[in-house]
Amino acid sequence: MAALFLVDSDEQSRQAVRCVIEESPYKYLAVHEADTAHRAGLLLKQMQPTIMILDLSLPDMNGVSLGKMAKGLYPQLPIIVLSHLKMFDLVQECINAGFSSYLLKPVSKHELMAAFDRLLLSELCRETRHFMGEGAAPATFETDLGNPIDTVIRYIQLNFQQTITLQEVSSLVYLSPSHFSRLFKAETGITFVEYLTQYRIEKSKSLLKMTSLPIDVIANNTGFSSAGYFSTTFKRMVGQTPSEYRSQFQVFLHGQQHSAHRA
Repeated sequence: MAALFLVDSDEQSRQAVRCVIEESPYKYLAVHEADTAHRAGLLLKQMQPTIMILDLSLPDMNGVSLGKMAKGLYPQLPIIVLSHLKMFDLVQECINAGFSSYLLKPVSKHELMAAFDRLLLSELCRETRHFMGEGAAPATFETDLGNPIDTVIRYIQLNFQQTITLQEVSSLVYLSPSHFSRLFKAETGITFVEYLTQYRIEKSKSLLKMTSLPIDVIANNTGFSSAGYFSTTFKRMVGQTPSEYRSQFQVFLHGQQHSAHRA
């Protein structure tokens, strides 16, 4: 699940960040907190956060050292530094350590959201591609003219994130669009467009159940032209909006987590 790791010894500062996140498009992030480097180190070994916000003035360790440790564990982890310290040498040290952003306290909502937009959307897209297991590149795809429908189904499975047209797939198997359409429906019982849409919806269900990625990111990475079109199509085919579908699984997951904590 996508998570924000907030490391700051100042409770008021952590609360201010939480409030900004809760009122933003990134409210889906699970927020984990630590007020010491020791506690942060233990949590880092138990989970892989999606993004980290780090104060440099920790009571038991230099924040830069903690950030370097986090980058050692997770090299792709975006780290946003929040600090009262305005020393150029310290900023340069953070840049050299591979940290992603250096913001001064008290941070404004606009500054924090700009950093999240710059860092987190690309990270979420990368997470989506990893989760979906993108298939082979089209150049490696082999066409089996003896089994045109199976060929097109494999092509859909490898390329459903991209725009796919009837003209494209019928040309792939050297058939006219009209003949291919009749053949596809005869073998599958549904039209090519219906099959493609159903396949994309099933992929989106996996992302809704297993991740906290935003709806627009899921729509984009399952081949839908817009979040609005995705939501309308999902509601028509599933009987629920994507958010409603996701919420029933979140309730279940939270129940499982609470049971595990009690145990």
